[in-house]
Amino acid sequence: MKDIESIKYILNEQINGYSSLLEKLQKEKECLINLKVDEIEDLSKEKDIIILKLRLLEEERIRITERFKIENNIGYDLSLQILSEVTGDDFFYKARLKLISLCQGISELNEFNRILLDRSMNLIKNALNVLGVVGANMPLKNNSSLLSREV
Repeated sequence: MKDIESIKYILNEQINGYSSLLEKLQKEKECLINLKVDEIEDLSKEKDIIILKLRLLEEERIRITERFKIENNIGYDLSLQILSEVTGDDFFYKARLKLISLCQGISELNEFNRILLDRSMNLIKNALNVLGVVGANMPLKNNSSLLSREV
């Protein structure tokens, strides 16, 4: 049962991590709306750290779950729902529901923030085009970064 307790601990940490990520995305949304560029950059770094931690937690959860399967001669994949049935512990079912809810919220906020960024970029491009049409020669500094939307 040591593995089960370890999995529960990791799931709690993942829930906390995803909650924190959702919180950062909500702050990012507010910063995008209020054009707080410095705060957006700081939030981006914080999100990267949270995501790295979540990846490590998931790798550890998978490792422990695999060990539990081997020790208990389970020949099929263990989802949280099945783990709840196998152990008789509804913690796993509740954790599954919470994780699904958090991931949906993260996905929605991430998409909303992407739309805000796209609209901002279009406004900037249009403003630069207008300035170019009226003859304002603005030298562009080449100290900016090229961002890709490819994953």
